[in-house]
Amino acid sequence: MSAAALAWIDGRWGTPLELGLPLQDRGLQLADGLFETVLVEAGAPRLLEAHLQRWNRSAAWLAMAPPPAQQELEPLIAEAVARTGAGPAALRLNWSRGDGAGRGIDLPPPAAAGDAPANGHRFWLLFSPCTPAFNSQTAWISRQERRNADSRLSHCKTFAYGQSIQVRREARAAGADEGLLLSTDGSLCCGATANLLVQQHGRWLTPPLRSGCLPGVMRGRALAQGLAVEAELAPSPDPQDRWLLINSLGCRPLVAVDGLPLEPLSGAEAEGLWRGLL
Repeated sequence: MSAAALAWIDGRWGTPLELGLPLQDRGLQLADGLFETVLVEAGAPRLLEAHLQRWNRSAAWLAMAPPPAQQELEPLIAEAVARTGAGPAALRLNWSRGDGAGRGIDLPPPAAAGDAPANGHRFWLLFSPCTPAFNSQTAWISRQERRNADSRLSHCKTFAYGQSIQVRREARAAGADEGLLLSTDGSLCCGATANLLVQQHGRWLTPPLRSGCLPGVMRGRALAQGLAVEAELAPSPDPQDRWLLINSLGCRPLVAVDGLPLEPLSGAEAEGLWRGLL
């Protein structure tokens, strides 16, 4: 089968247009769910364990059942690769709280003795061709939206991406490629879909988790390897700084923020930094 978007749910494979969710699913109705996006290269998922650790931690924070374990996922991933080919792809793992208990936001009743551990939760995956990106971008700091430093949801990769959509929409209207968010504490926080790295005086800095930024997998690798340290960042770009937006699907140098040119970082340099974290 040629490389194309592929989906799996309830034991069935098909295209994302062929398969679907029940209309009462809380992920569909209330964005009550979590997802992880994993890069697949040469037929293998990169940093899968780190993604699953965050997935499980977030599920526990939100009082959801534990998502599928790695040993359950690996055969599905291998079959997706076999069906589509070994080219680079984005694997999206989705975990919703499942069907609601009638109308409203009340949670379904807790699991009864003997119920399956998932207790009505629903899992599906999407597998889409995707090449890691390292092209440069311009950015715009949102004047309309801020990341909530005090919300537990800010630290979970939930289905609710409405704020990110609006931030990117605002950036495009301002003539920029991507949007950046301030924290509710006034400091720089993150990009619409990526973590932020800023190099000042030769040292890479990234906003601390207390800003409300997502604990990104690549951000975590940069901290663990000593490439970057946490630091509060002011929303006032210095032209001598180098800025990057980084996530599991790429590392994009920023060449300007709010129209102010920045010290350029080449795509090759960005890719080298990113691949060193894998």
